[in-house]
Amino acid sequence: MTPTPDTAAPATTPLLVAAAGGTPAHPPVWFMRQAGRSLPEYRKLREGIPMLRACFTPDLVCEITMQPVRRHGVDAAILFSDIVVPLVAAGIGVDIVPGTGPVVAEPVRTRASVEALPALEPGQLDPVAEAVRLLRAELGATPLIGFAGAPFTLASYLIEGGPSRHHERTKALMHSDPATWHALLGALAAITTTFLEVQVEAGVQVVQLFDSWAGALSERDYREFVLPHSKRVLDSVQGVPKIHFGVGTSELLPAMREAGADVVGVDWRLPLDEAVRRLDRPDLPAPVVQGNLDPALLLADFDAVEREVRRIVDEGRAAGGHIFNLGHGVLPNTDPDVLSRVVELVHRL
Repeated sequence: MTPTPDTAAPATTPLLVAAAGGTPAHPPVWFMRQAGRSLPEYRKLREGIPMLRACFTPDLVCEITMQPVRRHGVDAAILFSDIVVPLVAAGIGVDIVPGTGPVVAEPVRTRASVEALPALEPGQLDPVAEAVRLLRAELGATPLIGFAGAPFTLASYLIEGGPSRHHERTKALMHSDPATWHALLGALAAITTTFLEVQVEAGVQVVQLFDSWAGALSERDYREFVLPHSKRVLDSVQGVPKIHFGVGTSELLPAMREAGADVVGVDWRLPLDEAVRRLDRPDLPAPVVQGNLDPALLLADFDAVEREVRRIVDEGRAAGGHIFNLGHGVLPNTDPDVLSRVVELVHRL
């Protein structure tokens, strides 16, 4: 077993400098879903291997995570995994169906089914921890980002039984049985915290909490039904910078900052300087943001891409720190060479 490395990273690492609200040598850049279907080497490596099996195979996780670092020269690697990995590790019946996404064998919609959910023990995540240790040995000074799905997003999958456009069962349970709702979110917050703490102990230097579906909520509902549980997770994970990201969350940004992350991710729907204005508070340091190029624009001609990249970098200067990223994940039909060119451009800026 490889020894657990020191989680410290050089103070001059651009991503960590920006996350702390400092001025790095160049704007740091990485991409959500950078290790994935847009890379031909990834598709070749994954042939015949189900997603969840790949996520629990340490040497495969290491190789997939490293692929975009080698190809694009990004300023951070993000652990190849999936938000349902801690649920699967705990013994909850979830599978990832190609073309559909996570599918739950027995949806969780009653107090009894919430009480039957198993807890997650750190030892159930040994393959994930081993993958992190392998990566730290490979990455050198490049930081490794760990991640987890936020309690609300995990709850939506468990309640709906899979992906949902309207989250109708989720919202119905939230409002009709708040006690069961909070019991479920509490259980998922505990699972998420364990998942992140195992990654940090193994050596990740940054974590990102994905609340992919939080944008389906009003600010009032977010504050009452979601914020306390996300805050519990973020408060529990110590010793590394924390990023909080959701899709369609322009109206939730101030509340999301209150959850306690160091960096707030912004999707493509809101200019970064306006996001900074919404996030700013006189009692807190200047906000640090991450984002926010529309992933679809990577399919445009590069002149258009460059204009948008330059605009976003300019807008990001309004923040206390800015980590360049997309406003969501890399689309599968993205040309990898375009991503490499974006990295080069951001570094020049």
